[in-house]
Amino acid sequence: MILHGYWRSGAAYRVRIALNLKRLDYIQSAHDLRSGAQRDAAFLALNPQGLVPALEIGDGTTITQSPAILEWLEERYPDPRLLPDGAEARATVRAMAALIGCDIHPLNNLRVLNALRADFGADSAAVLRWTAQWIAQGFAALETLIARHGEGFAFGTTPTLVDCYLVPQVYSAERFSVDLTPYPHLVAACERARALPAFEAAHPSRQPDAD
Repeated sequence: MILHGYWRSGAAYRVRIALNLKRLDYIQSAHDLRSGAQRDAAFLALNPQGLVPALEIGDGTTITQSPAILEWLEERYPDPRLLPDGAEARATVRAMAALIGCDIHPLNNLRVLNALRADFGADSAAVLRWTAQWIAQGFAALETLIARHGEGFAFGTTPTLVDCYLVPQVYSAERFSVDLTPYPHLVAACERARALPAFEAAHPSRQPDAD
């Protein structure tokens, strides 16, 4: 498999975590989002949206969008499982993951922050306020959910899809100097996950294109 990504992309980060947890071999193809490499013709042929991640799975198929990639990995390689037993528990895990993937991350990814700067004249302080606002709102809800459902990890006693989303989002929050002290359960779950080798290996600083 070939994972097309960028070292600091939160969405690519979450896919790296899942691939590592499932002990799958893959190679990385880096696309520097800062230079617009994701808009090269060769990459657009794989993913017309021009976004990372994209996963080539070896049969001529390329899967795009990290939620779809993660769900495919769970179906195709179910050991270890990243979704718990029970329809209600799986729905809760998916909802917690979507809280990050749909309601936090899209509002602080690179293209949105670039648009704030270029189209609305936002300075660095305004960008930081924007980012912190949406992360704080989402993390406040996640803190309650992790306190309710977490037993060491964000949900239950083993890593799930929630942790694949949570760890990259905390990394982003730290980059933007968001105060995490109001979220002790969230931080504890993140730290427990980050200590695992699969998460350590997926960290942005350890990727071949990191600078």
